[in-house]
Amino acid sequence: MRRKKLKETKIAMDPKLTEVSQHFDRFKAAFVRHDNDSCSNLLPQLKVLLTGFRSLPPLFEDTPNAVHELTVARDIYEHAVLLSVKIEDQDAFERDFFQLKPYYTDARNCLPPSPQEYPILGLNLLRLLVQNRIAEFHTELELLSTSALENPCIKHAVELEQSFMEGAYNRVLSARQTVPHETFGYFMDLLAKTVRDEIAGCSEKAYDYLSISNARQMLLFSSDQELLEYVKEEHPEWEITNGILYFQKVKESAPCKEIPSLQLINQTLSYARELERIV
Repeated sequence: MRRKKLKETKIAMDPKLTEVSQHFDRFKAAFVRHDNDSCSNLLPQLKVLLTGFRSLPPLFEDTPNAVHELTVARDIYEHAVLLSVKIEDQDAFERDFFQLKPYYTDARNCLPPSPQEYPILGLNLLRLLVQNRIAEFHTELELLSTSALENPCIKHAVELEQSFMEGAYNRVLSARQTVPHETFGYFMDLLAKTVRDEIAGCSEKAYDYLSISNARQMLLFSSDQELLEYVKEEHPEWEITNGILYFQKVKESAPCKEIPSLQLINQTLSYARELERIV
């Protein structure tokens, strides 16, 4: 008990750790009140302060406060990843996730489990799926343990990938209503847009026009108004007249060239006679 108290006193007296904790408290307060600008300003300062801890990756030095420093750093990077989702910045998500990942792999045996680990791993899988980076998606899956694959956040991403590859787009869109974690909404909306763009691209090649009701069903919208907004924002070249959605105003097609069949037959017979003479 006395040894534990001494260790806690040492942690409290560490000026670097105290400074990081104070900055992080301000960051978390801004995060809770959804002040994304303040969070974005405080995050770089926190990352600079973390460079003073030699216990963090890639050094992993066994310092007196190593476990506490690793735990705080992991918490900071987890908040950084979640902030990138809130501000809808995929590049920041990728950077912060790669900075966080060693805490889930190399430092796993040194730290207690984090409740944010599986939701964030699931978010990363969704990001790869949205960006159509399927090979990396499966690479990340192979690195996960059997127990991790059974987690709802991971299973959700796996089932989405299977539905997407099978072309079961209705299952992909309906999965938006059953997300296992509140942070999944951003990437699910992006995935829904990807699905609708894929359907729209196929539809305008297959049809000259469709009724509004048929187009709404095909593009998996729940109302005509949602369809009209989608057309206005994403496909202004489409035209809606008297309840009909025209995909192309003028069907352009390249003129077909006539195949010179008689000439080809004569050439083939000529080649055949020449071959007979040679043989």
